[in-house]
Amino acid sequence: MDLELARKILAEQPFSRLLGARLTAFGDGEATLELDIREELLQQYGYVHGGVLSYAADNTLTLAAGSLVGTGLITSGFTVDYLRPATGAVLRAHAQVVRAGRTRVVSRCDVLTVDSAGAETLCAVAQGNIAVLEPAA
Repeated sequence: MDLELARKILAEQPFSRLLGARLTAFGDGEATLELDIREELLQQYGYVHGGVLSYAADNTLTLAAGSLVGTGLITSGFTVDYLRPATGAVLRAHAQVVRAGRTRVVSRCDVLTVDSAGAETLCAVAQGNIAVLEPAA
């Protein structure tokens, strides 16, 4: 799978379109997903909602897997640890494959915020298992 196909798959997800997610890097077992932080994505204390951070980790874990094994993937499980409140201008999730097997891929992800000056803050880390629904022939 290449960057163009990965962006097409992301664009086919209504929830990703709602959030305004964009794929900024893809290939060689890695993927980076970004979205602009806006008021609709915040919780009552003014931080990015944990569900948004989880979404970013989930999709990026699977996209990283797809860069190695192609399409026909689905997240079978993942864990996320929130490290600090997420504030800033952009939410960025970067994932990389730890191990790619025939039926399962393990990926890990850092979720960061980027402020208006470009400073990054690590907000969450995640690790996931991605099931290969259609193994390559």
